[in-house]
Amino acid sequence: MTAKFEEWLSSFFGDDRRRSFGSGWISGTLSIVLGVLALCSIFAVRFPQWLTVPELRDRYPLELVRWAIDLGILASLLLAGLSMILRRRKALGITGLLLAAAALALGAGDAPLGNSAENSVYFGLDWFVLGVLSTATLFVPLERAFPLKREQGAFRKGWLTDTQYFFMSHALVQLMSVLVLLPVVNLGGMLAIAEVQQFAIMMPLPLQFIACLVIADFTQYWVHRAFHRIPLLWRFHRVHHSVRAMDWLAGSRLHLVDVIVTRGLVLLPLVLLGFDERAVFAYLGFVSVHAVFIHANFAPRLAWLEKLVVMPRFHHWHHARESKAIDKNFAVHLPWLDRLFGTKYLPEGQWPSGYGITGERAPDGYLNQLVWPFNR
Repeated sequence: MTAKFEEWLSSFFGDDRRRSFGSGWISGTLSIVLGVLALCSIFAVRFPQWLTVPELRDRYPLELVRWAIDLGILASLLLAGLSMILRRRKALGITGLLLAAAALALGAGDAPLGNSAENSVYFGLDWFVLGVLSTATLFVPLERAFPLKREQGAFRKGWLTDTQYFFMSHALVQLMSVLVLLPVVNLGGMLAIAEVQQFAIMMPLPLQFIACLVIADFTQYWVHRAFHRIPLLWRFHRVHHSVRAMDWLAGSRLHLVDVIVTRGLVLLPLVLLGFDERAVFAYLGFVSVHAVFIHANFAPRLAWLEKLVVMPRFHHWHHARESKAIDKNFAVHLPWLDRLFGTKYLPEGQWPSGYGITGERAPDGYLNQLVWPFNR
């Protein structure tokens, strides 16, 4: 069902038609995206106790948010009109127009602010909107300007499944907090050594950030390696390796068990050592951008930088189907860890011929892949 729906959506977005500048495809697609984001933002304004993250709820400049919603709706209307003028097939423009009209009907930027009191359960719809604005806005133009595979469309096979992962990873922010942060903070408080924490907190913030990066990636290297070597863990991690096309969405495909175990074990030493929250948050911000960057359909030519930090080519080889590349390049940020432990594979100037798991194919859809590791 998911595969057929994805095929229909890809056809709807016109992958079999001209998508170059001036064809109306870009304006139509942007119109739809902006319409969806405007609707999400309006629902978040109307139902903040259910659809926004409590830590962010009181920090939003409401007038600026309302202005941004109105601007997004206006842009969606204009882009929809432009697409309908330029494109023979009017589906994109009409859809963008309908989404903008729905946003206007719900009050647009003047939508009434709902009850913002604490609620026991909430979804991070606002976090999803911020995620799209901060990642898609950066990486989609980058992939179109400097693509590794120019023939790979924005709606390549599997894009709908990875979009579901992207949405769920943001919407389930409360679940991640309960299953990852709370156990780590509690365990870290029990096991912490005051003298060690005092030494860490006295370090300058830039040095603390570097220390967080090194310690976290060292930990993640071994956790990542364990997920490849231990059959039970591999059942969950293979979901991430089932992606067959690399782009800014591909890194979102991570099984919930993989996310909980990996993030928990990586954050634990940072909490144990007592680093300043600002340094930890800076590390988390770097991770959120860098994780998207290394999966992108993007081919930067910076050989000198590949020795210092993981670049797309290094991580693409980790996803490669070539036999020599299997179980290589476990580091996520610092490639010298793989050089140190003998797991580096980076043939000079070459990129993988394909991605995925040889001999296995994951089912389509977030829910199907969620239960896949439990199937015999």
